[in-house]
Amino acid sequence: MQVGSNENEIMSADAMQTQSPSKYDRLIAAAKAVRPAPTIVVHPCDETSLRGVVDSAQAGIIRPILLGPERKIRDTANKYGLDISGFEIVEAAHSDEAAAKGVELIHAAKGEMLMKGSLHTDELMRAVTAKIGGLRTDRRISHVFVMDVPAYAETIFVTDAAINIFPDLDVKLDIIQNAIDLYVQAGFGKSPRVAILSAVETVTSKIPSTIEAAALCKMADRGQITGGVLDGPLAFDNTIDVEAARIKGIKSEVAGRAQILVVPDLESGNMLAKNLAYFAKADGAGIVLGARVPIVLTSRADSARARMASCAVAALYAYARRQQAPTVAA
Repeated sequence: MQVGSNENEIMSADAMQTQSPSKYDRLIAAAKAVRPAPTIVVHPCDETSLRGVVDSAQAGIIRPILLGPERKIRDTANKYGLDISGFEIVEAAHSDEAAAKGVELIHAAKGEMLMKGSLHTDELMRAVTAKIGGLRTDRRISHVFVMDVPAYAETIFVTDAAINIFPDLDVKLDIIQNAIDLYVQAGFGKSPRVAILSAVETVTSKIPSTIEAAALCKMADRGQITGGVLDGPLAFDNTIDVEAARIKGIKSEVAGRAQILVVPDLESGNMLAKNLAYFAKADGAGIVLGARVPIVLTSRADSARARMASCAVAALYAYARRQQAPTVAA
C-alpha cells in the first residue's frame, strides 16, 4: 500500500475543504489500513499514558511492548479497567532504566517506534540522545506538533516547539527537512508549503530571525532543503490568512495557505501551539524526528483523539520508511 498515493493523501488542500471537522479521522483511518507498528512504550504507569496505548492498539495502529515495573503497570490497568492481556511487558525497575531499555530494544530491532509513557520527556530524550548507545543520526533531532485547528482548512505542522530552544541556521535546516519528510512520508501530501515565521514579513537586521528566514529560503533554492516550497520571513497573519497577505502585497505560493509553520525558537513555538490548543480548540499530536525511529511524545493534557493521532502519524511515517528500506537478497 502506498501511504502517500493520491487516494491516501490524508490532508491535501482540496480534500480538507469537504472532510469532517476532525482532521484526524482520515489520518487514523489511514494508519489502520497498514500493518500495526511494533512500538516500544516506555514506562506507561498512569491511566492517561496506558489508556492511549490501549486505544491505539485496539484500533490496530500499534503493536505495543510495555517497558516498566510490571506490577505497577498491571495494577494501573486493573484499576482503570484497561485490557493489556495481549501485550508483552518487559520489566524495568524505574523510568530511567525503562528509557535505557527502550533504546536497547530499538537497537535490537524489536520496535519501529518509541512512545513516551508517564516519565518526564527529558528522561526519555536523555537516553535517545546519548552519544554512546543512543538513537542519534546525522540529522538534528526535532519535534513537530501536528495540529487539527477547527477554523483552518489545513492540518498545520508547528516546529520546533519542544526540543531545540534557540536553533541556529544549521539546526533550522534540519528542523525544516524533518517536518517536510514527515509531511510527505506520512501521506499528508506532496511538496508542502513551509512558512518561516517572524514578527514581520520584511528582512531587517534588527530582527535576526528575518535574516535566517531569508537565508533558509535561498538554501531551498540551492537544493540544501528539498521536498517543500518555502517562503519567509512571514508574520503569522499573512501566513494563514489569504486576505492579510493580499492587503500587504505578498505574492507567494505559501502566504495565506501554509501547511508547515517554522517558528524562530522554542518559546515562540510553544506559545503558538498552546494558543492554538486553548484559544482555537485545536488538538495537537506530537512527534519527534531525526532519531533512528519516530518518537511519540504525548502530554497528560492531550485528548484521547490527539494521542491516537500521534500514534497514527508515527506509524504512517514508520511504514513509509520501512517501504523505502533496501531489501537484502537471499
